[in-house]
Amino acid sequence: MSKKGILVIGSSNTDMTVKTKALPRPGETVLGGVFTMGAGGKGANQAVAAQRLGGDVKFICKVGKDIFGDNSIAQYEKEGLDTSGIFRSELPSGVALISVDEHAENCIVVASGANGDLTEADIEASRGDLENCGILLLQLESPIGSVLKAAKIAHEAGATVVLNPAPACPLPEEIFRYIDLFIPNETELSSFSGIPVADIASAEKAASAMQAKGVGKLIVTMGSKGALICEGGPSVFVPAHKVKAVDTTAAGDTFCGALCVAVSEGKTLKEATEFATAASALTVQKMGAQNSIPFRKEINL
Repeated sequence: MSKKGILVIGSSNTDMTVKTKALPRPGETVLGGVFTMGAGGKGANQAVAAQRLGGDVKFICKVGKDIFGDNSIAQYEKEGLDTSGIFRSELPSGVALISVDEHAENCIVVASGANGDLTEADIEASRGDLENCGILLLQLESPIGSVLKAAKIAHEAGATVVLNPAPACPLPEEIFRYIDLFIPNETELSSFSGIPVADIASAEKAASAMQAKGVGKLIVTMGSKGALICEGGPSVFVPAHKVKAVDTTAAGDTFCGALCVAVSEGKTLKEATEFATAASALTVQKMGAQNSIPFRKEINL
């Protein structure tokens, strides 16, 4: 990989999505409408987003030796991703079961499968890519030990390490000093900082707590409100585009992939956030995960 290249390490899933009038309550069965099946997983979504939006991207994940794994790799190659670092597992490929209601809210159940088999030995085998990338983008659908090891190797090699801490789970404190850019939403920031986040003021306080742990810069995604940039000085708020949301699946992943592309092109963090905000606004106007991720030519800035 080139030093400007973006390396994404994370999950690969097959998403099975049903559109419903309302999300089911515990014990309830609801009749849904349109069913779709497509490629997903936070790592894959972010890799595809970065590739479509103009990045030089390599994707490392682990899939099963099954039809879902075969189809996923074929799809990534069709997207133009470098798939030479993908590992195969004896476990089945990951799947996600998604329900989306008429307000574009969703609930997701993930069977991690091979994603949970991405080992520290696999990360060690990927050391060359980690030491040569310009940006490493990580999430938390892979084993935490592997995420920590990847962040440490890339950080020590001088790469910009970006962590989207989703889904939120306990992390070793050590990892925060390897993170150059932390991209949580309000709920995730509350979880990791211990400070309830409800508005810009509380987000700034929580961001300061994370920087005290060793995190470099933060971008706090605040849904339909926008995103808050915390670089150590006065924070900057970038408002979201006002659009009619159809499905919020992959909006955050598109944001992260787009942001890394803009940073790799030398844009300021404010410019990168504006670019990412525009990309994610397009995503929520379509159904599905990777089906909804826009291409560079669609971004009107």
